[in-house]
Amino acid sequence: LLFLQRVLLLVASDVDALCACKILQALFQCDHVQYTLVPVSGWQELETAFLEHKDQFKYFVLINCGANVDLLEILQPEEDAVFFICDSHRPINVVNVYNDTQIKLLVKQDDDLDVPAYDDIFRDEEDEEENSENESDGSEPSEKRRRFEEDVIERTMKRRERREWEARRQEILFDYEQYEYHGTSSAMVMFDLAWIMSKDLNDMLWWAIVGLTDQWVQDKITQMKYVTDIGTLQRHVSRHNHRNEDEEHSLSIDCMRIAFEYDLRLALYQHWSLYESLCNTSYTSASLKLWSVQGQKRLQEFLADMGLPLKQVKQKFNSMDISLKENLREMIEESANKFGMKDLRVQTFSIHFGFKNKFSASDIVYATASLMENIEKEGPETTNFIKALDSLSRGNLDKLHQGLDLAKKQLRAIQQTVASCICTNLVISQGPFLYCSLMEGTPDVKLFSKPVSLCLLSKYLLKSFVCSTKNKRCKLLPLVMAAPMDVEQGTVIMVGIPPETESSDKKNFFGRAFEKAAESTNSRTLHNHFDMSIIELKTEDRSKFLDALISLLS
Repeated sequence: LLFLQRVLLLVASDVDALCACKILQALFQCDHVQYTLVPVSGWQELETAFLEHKDQFKYFVLINCGANVDLLEILQPEEDAVFFICDSHRPINVVNVYNDTQIKLLVKQDDDLDVPAYDDIFRDEEDEEENSENESDGSEPSEKRRRFEEDVIERTMKRRERREWEARRQEILFDYEQYEYHGTSSAMVMFDLAWIMSKDLNDMLWWAIVGLTDQWVQDKITQMKYVTDIGTLQRHVSRHNHRNEDEEHSLSIDCMRIAFEYDLRLALYQHWSLYESLCNTSYTSASLKLWSVQGQKRLQEFLADMGLPLKQVKQKFNSMDISLKENLREMIEESANKFGMKDLRVQTFSIHFGFKNKFSASDIVYATASLMENIEKEGPETTNFIKALDSLSRGNLDKLHQGLDLAKKQLRAIQQTVASCICTNLVISQGPFLYCSLMEGTPDVKLFSKPVSLCLLSKYLLKSFVCSTKNKRCKLLPLVMAAPMDVEQGTVIMVGIPPETESSDKKNFFGRAFEKAAESTNSRTLHNHFDMSIIELKTEDRSKFLDALISLLS
């Protein structure tokens, strides 16, 4: 297919996209396909990259971008350009679905896309203005008039039918495009491709696992979807990692082993202290309400219930007594149940490199995401992307550890911000949604001008708010969160996230609502993110934009 052509790879800035990219790079390497990789963090960069490279390339691969808009309309490519799109954003734009020549969608066969039928949205433009003038004038005048009247009636009927079809089309498209959600992880789709081609390696499988875990950490998919996909990957894991335990090479220094496990839902706990992890994981922090004095007391009671000495809990996990570590998961789970934390165990995978290094899939997600949105180092935008991509290779443990350190900082910053938002009542009910705005000058505010970090913060904040509020109605509301983006340009970044409920389908209606509110108020907004529910907005337009959003959703 692509043997003789160079390919342009356009990759979005999220962990799942990076993992899919690693798998594809490995496949390209197998087949000696030449490619150029360009990271794109939004539509503007995607368009720029395409314009710069469109003359040298005919084949374009887009990872986690491009599916949810009419791509040909935006890029206006040549007739012979072909786009392969592997993107978990849903719904997929209908033009992309029904264009077979230039757009090739890579989706899993069992993914239910719910696309409207072709005839409901596309209609061949009939030549409706038929020439009725060219009839012979030899007939009787009365006959002529009768034919003319019939003609008028027929045209009127056609026009009416056309209007009805248009109205129905609008309705169907509105229903289809109203909610934004996520399909199967792109890394899993790429792994599937590798497996079908019989080129799947253990490394690729690990990247697929990290891609899926990214969707779970970022709260993009339902628990049901997560468990189903974990099951799919588990079969591949046992296929790839079933060597006998007693064989010599299963312990060689450079071997790599993936294992399925029920692990604790505690962020980075194996590379941190148990205490820090309990305090900075949103699930435990929200359940225990750690921002309050009462919550801190409950944490002490929880630790006492487990019978773990404070000295042990506060030191690095690696240095804890081995006797304590052996039954740690069971001990923690038993106590957690008493304290109302019933979901502290989660199905996941871990990886072992040689003797010493063990990481769980979520460790990698946090580390890679933090490297990608690192605000400490100034330099070209792409350096963070390349670092994050490198940290996924097993040879680069130093980069991975750097990512883990950044991730701890990020999680601390998130928890401190959540605590201060709740203690100072910054989360306000606006009627149809909750609203919270971070002020310029808040600690760590620069970190939250980055989309992934802001989304994580918003999700953690909503979880915590739902646990802290007594108001039953507020528990069911979605959240809109704003943070300063660029002070000099006077812009804020805003994200909308769906309600935090047990049965949540993770579908997000804010993308469409943001568009409409911006249109109706002429607010100066920039819809540059691949997630439609993240926008940038001029600070002085914020209040009229919010007013429009309230009346739209009320």
